[in-house]
Amino acid sequence: MAIIKKGKLREMTDAELQTKLLDYQKELNAERGILAGGGRTSNPGKIGELKRAIARIMTILHERKLGIRAKKEPSQEEKKER
Repeated sequence: MAIIKKGKLREMTDAELQTKLLDYQKELNAERGILAGGGRTSNPGKIGELKRAIARIMTILHERKLGIRAKKEPSQEEKKER
């Protein structure tokens, strides 16, 4: 159960991704703080999901920075319509 899917992340702008990244990092630090203080989290799998979401966002930002990920090519049907 992903917090946010790759497709939605790729539709976002860089500024929106940066904001999401900071939000997820703050949330991850809060969850880790609860554990470090000897408490229990409400959802034990949340830490792993947050870490994966952060990694996805950082990967997308890095791809855009390097220009690795090109725009999606139109499908065969879209080419025929043109």
